Amino acid sequence: MSAVRRKFGEDLQVVDTSRTVTFSAPVKRKRQRFVEKNGRCNVQHGNLGGETSRYLSDLFTTLVDLKWRWNLLIFILTYTVAWLVMASMWWVIAYIRGDLSHGGHDESSTPCVANVYNFPSAFLFFIETEATIGYGHRYITEKCPEGIILFLFQSLLGSIVDAFLIGCMFIKMSQPKKRAETLMFSQDAVVSQRDGKLCLMFRVGNLRNSHMVSAQIRCKLIKSRQTPEGEFLPLDQCELDVGFGTGADQLFLVSPLTICHEINTNSPFFDLSQRSLMNEQFEIVVILEGIVETTGMTCQARTSYTEDEVLWGHRFLPVMSLEEGFFRVDYSQFHNTFEVPTPPYSVKEQEEKNSLTSPNPLPVAPSLPSPLLGNSGRGGRRERLLSADHADHMHLEDQAYRLPNKLQRMSSTKEEHLWRALKTGSAIPGGKASSTGDLSLSIQRFRSSSIPVVRQGHLEEQVQLLSLDGDAEDVDLEKHRLPAVSTISTPIPAPVQVPLAGSRPEDNLPAKLRKMNADR
Repeated sequence: MSAVRRKFGEDLQVVDTSRTVTFSAPVKRKRQRFVEKNGRCNVQHGNLGGETSRYLSDLFTTLVDLKWRWNLLIFILTYTVAWLVMASMWWVIAYIRGDLSHGGHDESSTPCVANVYNFPSAFLFFIETEATIGYGHRYITEKCPEGIILFLFQSLLGSIVDAFLIGCMFIKMSQPKKRAETLMFSQDAVVSQRDGKLCLMFRVGNLRNSHMVSAQIRCKLIKSRQTPEGEFLPLDQCELDVGFGTGADQLFLVSPLTICHEINTNSPFFDLSQRSLMNEQFEIVVILEGIVETTGMTCQARTSYTEDEVLWGHRFLPVMSLEEGFFRVDYSQFHNTFEVPTPPYSVKEQEEKNSLTSPNPLPVAPSLPSPLLGNSGRGGRRERLLSADHADHMHLEDQAYRLPNKLQRMSSTKEEHLWRALKTGSAIPGGKASSTGDLSLSIQRFRSSSIPVVRQGHLEEQVQLLSLDGDAEDVDLEKHRLPAVSTISTPIPAPVQVPLAGSRPEDNLPAKLRKMNADR
């Protein structure tokens, strides 16, 4: 079905050519634009009050900013008034000196200006002097000092007026505003996928062969919003990233380029979908700046896209073709687009959908198999039992660190050997028996209260307790994995008591340690 959309004023009618049935679409009010399609800003300044005097302080810029009809009117009026005023001054001088009464200028009298008899002749003399024509019939004489002074003033005033008005007209004509007329923007912007990402795109082109030096493009989103504090911001401006971080905003504008804005979490269009686009109200202002290659002046071209000019699921037609020896640009396809498959969801909705379909599993720490009891269903209970002895050992070390530094250094070696002997039931390395009497008195008291006593019966009870919940196979497996039980069940030889030389244990300590114990 082919449909033709026609616009009659503010009414939009859709005509179905296949059925020849006409029906009216809902009336849509005309969208008020902040920037017109031709780049003109739709803003007017009013109620300036006493601030209008600021325009006169910068008179040159004020004249340049005026429209051409006002510039031409001021140009003509300024020269006309200046000529009439100066011609009147020359006529007044001739009238005061009596040169007008002498019609033919007697040979006995010397006029101020020769051959000036009336106002028209005075006006012609001024024009000949100002324009440096100099026909030679009218001239100033040396007998008129006031005429010489007026001639100097006329020359200075004429130079100032020429510089001001001619300079204003030259700047007005050399402005690069018309250069922006040959910079094209696509009529519509499109939203489609590029490289697997949803993007907002529009097209720019240069109709001239002369390049735009250092061309740069920027985009602003104009949209009214309300802050969480309740403040209403009309026409709030937000920057759209078109490649500022990657340098994609710096253009080599030789052929038409497609400018792309990636819609991601940092984009203001993060939650924009095809359905919400119909209810949104925003305006995208595009600003293209560059230096004109021929004049070296900065040129700026502007346009805008409203929400009605953003086409969802469209892509621009290619305009470049390779000819024999050159590339050809077909500007007849510059504004044309075609539909492409595009998901109607926003980027936010797609990310939420992907997170629900493929959630990330929580990391589970693998359970380490026990080197003695294996990794069966009672792993947690066995690990708690095995960690009890390690906790007692760590508590013992924490208490040992509270001793003085000298006692820690002197007893570190003996403490380690004694701990191994008590745990394994073997003699101290070196073939010598030892007891706690070799240590200081404070260490002996600490050992007597903190070192656990390992007994054969108690160890057998622990092994039997661990095998209560398992079956016969688990018991065999545990017995197979515990070869150290047979060695632990052997009777532990009693430690050999070293005979003490004195009646007290402190008498066997060195002199420094005895003195330190006495002080403590």
